[in-house]
Amino acid sequence: MNPPTSANQILSTADGQLLPVVERQSGDSPQYAIIWLHGLGADGHDFEPIVDEFDFDRLPAIRFVFPHAPMRAVTINAGYVMRAWYDIVSPDFAPGREESEGVRQSAQQIEALIARENARGIPDERVVLAGFSQGGVIALHTGLRHRRRLAGILALSCYLPLTDTLAAEAQAANRDVPIFMAHGRGDPVIPYDFGRRSAKLLEERGYPVQWHGYAAEHTVCMAELRDIETWLQQVLADVC
Repeated sequence: MNPPTSANQILSTADGQLLPVVERQSGDSPQYAIIWLHGLGADGHDFEPIVDEFDFDRLPAIRFVFPHAPMRAVTINAGYVMRAWYDIVSPDFAPGREESEGVRQSAQQIEALIARENARGIPDERVVLAGFSQGGVIALHTGLRHRRRLAGILALSCYLPLTDTLAAEAQAANRDVPIFMAHGRGDPVIPYDFGRRSAKLLEERGYPVQWHGYAAEHTVCMAELRDIETWLQQVLADVC
């Protein structure tokens, strides 16, 4: 298969309602999409190079969509304005301490990007929501509450937010959605145990979580990429 193409362009609607994004395609006329969300303080270019690490002889043609988070003040960073999916008011990530308005606003913006993929011919069941750190938090939150079946949720080095509202807000369409969660055992930013507890909570509620731990810090390592590639191959083949 030919190497992924990249327009390296920033796309947005004329009225500015959609988040600006960076896009790459691994082939002509992709029938699958992965919407991949970056972490705190990064932008859509952060995970763009990851596309080059996948073996596209094992995967179908995919459109990768890397949105830029909005600019907002982040409390734990002394109110510094940066790209963030939501505010963080405490370093302990305790339940209920997330800035829920920001989480929900970001979820709506990701829903709009899913709708755009629908309009471009890719149905929900061929869309994977992916994210790292804060981006993984939003991928989990949005995917579990999405009203139509997704192909899968990829949540890296993150945790499950707003757990107190999940039971009431979870959608039946995604009660059996494949979930890949991974975390570095030496993560100094979001501790490994935070991610593992979130995975166990989802498992207890019947979600099919595939958990992976790695000898890494707050990053994505090569062993993790190979496991992600295998998982993508499986979940995308299931919806061919």
